[in-house]
Amino acid sequence: EERVLTQGVLKTLASKLGDLSTCNELIGKHGAALQRSLSELEDVRGSNDGTDKVKAVNERATLFRITSNAMINACRDFLDVADSHSRRWQKALHYEREQRHHLEETIEQLAKQHNSLERAWRENPTSYAGVERSQEGDASDENEEAEFFDAMEDSPSFITVTTGGETQRKRSGGNQSMSGGVANDWTHNENDTTGTNQMQPRRTRRSRIPDKPNYSLNLWSIMKNCIGKDLSRIPMPINFNEPLSMLQRLTEDLEYSELLDRAACCDSALDQMCLVAAFSVSSYSTTVHRTAKPFNPLLGETYELDRLEEYGYRSISEQVSHHPPAAAHHVASQRGWTLWQHITIDSKFRGKYISVMPFGNIHLQFHSNGNHYVWSKVTSTVHNIIVGKLWIDQSGDIDIVNTTTKDTCHLKFSPYSYFSRDVPRKVTGVVEDREGAAHYILSGTWDNKMESAKIVESSQGCGGTEGKQKTVYQTLQPKLLWKKYPLPENAENMHFFSSLALTLNEPEEGVAPTDSRLRPDQRLMEAGLWDEANIEKQRLEEHQRLERKRREAQANQALDEGQDIEGYQPVWFEKRTDDCTGESTYVYRGGYWEAKDRQDWSLCPEIF
Repeated sequence: EERVLTQGVLKTLASKLGDLSTCNELIGKHGAALQRSLSELEDVRGSNDGTDKVKAVNERATLFRITSNAMINACRDFLDVADSHSRRWQKALHYEREQRHHLEETIEQLAKQHNSLERAWRENPTSYAGVERSQEGDASDENEEAEFFDAMEDSPSFITVTTGGETQRKRSGGNQSMSGGVANDWTHNENDTTGTNQMQPRRTRRSRIPDKPNYSLNLWSIMKNCIGKDLSRIPMPINFNEPLSMLQRLTEDLEYSELLDRAACCDSALDQMCLVAAFSVSSYSTTVHRTAKPFNPLLGETYELDRLEEYGYRSISEQVSHHPPAAAHHVASQRGWTLWQHITIDSKFRGKYISVMPFGNIHLQFHSNGNHYVWSKVTSTVHNIIVGKLWIDQSGDIDIVNTTTKDTCHLKFSPYSYFSRDVPRKVTGVVEDREGAAHYILSGTWDNKMESAKIVESSQGCGGTEGKQKTVYQTLQPKLLWKKYPLPENAENMHFFSSLALTLNEPEEGVAPTDSRLRPDQRLMEAGLWDEANIEKQRLEEHQRLERKRREAQANQALDEGQDIEGYQPVWFEKRTDDCTGESTYVYRGGYWEAKDRQDWSLCPEIF
């Protein structure tokens, strides 16, 4: 098809140049006739004024013919060059097509060999123990097919010097000068008993789910036709999924809600900003081993999480759009804060990796002082899709803005680089007031912990790129803001779920009939019945397609009858204009918890 297209373009080009050549002949012919007529006119008229005018017109006609000749000569040259190179282009195109076909066959063969080795290892793991040890000893092999980035090209523009310790070090690229360990957790009074989300829950919740079965799948046979496409529009077997929906993954951001409880007690807006920044980073800690994709929620699907007894908050989310996939989320806490977000997901398969780009803003407001924070999420990338061990990376920048005080925090998630000396998954940041003065340096990793160091002095140093000087911050000893909980026992066989994630799909009485816990394909997958889950997933997707066609038919009928067209309206959220960003967003309209108390779900659609 590409060859036919190229030949067609060349033929069209030659045809167009032929037309130009014909036009040029006509221009030359008529131009010569015009000159002859003007010459005769010049002989007839002897007056000086008339002669000057005719000479001027004659000169212009001559210039016009010269210009036309130059144009056609240039076009003819272009045609000659294009014609002489067309065979070379066709040969190069044919060669590239053959190479691509050969590469596809090679990768498919490698994927098959990889699956065969996995099956052989499961059947007799002892005979492969030596091979496994040798592979672990060479960590560089695992990342041979990774997408590498040069993180050193865009290092942070500051240097930190920690004071008050036995040793002092300068490191470019963030606050890595953590000397002599870490100070006590940053709390605002010594008697603060606000614990973590794992301390003494009042209700016993499940701590395990059935082990994930070992199913082999030829990934390349499915993914080779998805390059450059939006994965949300491509039907996928549940083998690529984990038994949670995107709404539940969104709710998982609350894993470390105690950071917001502590922030609500802060007297200083800058101290509060540090804890909000740590909370924004903590939401990625659960993803470090989670390379499987969550289920795409059906339109109208909801998910509630009521943790009033344990942690003082309750959360409700709803799928408000299917294409593009978009979810709205609202959390109200009795401990002094409210969080809401409207997130649209765009995912693309790039050949060796999948990029997941969330669009939209997260809002957080504290009740005591009215401080309103806004930020967005970074890009998640899953590498080694075809060959090798899957691994996930987070990269990009987060700008957190306190719209009340105008304080800001800029966080940088450094992309993984094989050549960088920095610690992997590194996050650095600076907290500044409304005047742009820096007060805290934040540093850590998105999969482990975040620390803050108070700045006591700043000065201009050297060593910047392109002649720019780096700022040198002198800081106090760093204090721990947040540290990740250890994973539950046997997590590697339970999709690497955290303690909170294990409870998200636990059956619960009284939830809405659209709740993700009631989704049958997801429930079957959690139970290990993957074949049945795939059949159920196809049924749900077909039901959703028929429902979409029905809505489109109703809209067309309303249009034909001259009636107002009203698109799909979510049940618990409504579209409004964001006062901070001016963008259209979905916010909670209320009524869900009241409907739950009455057990009145008459507004809910039948989606399962």
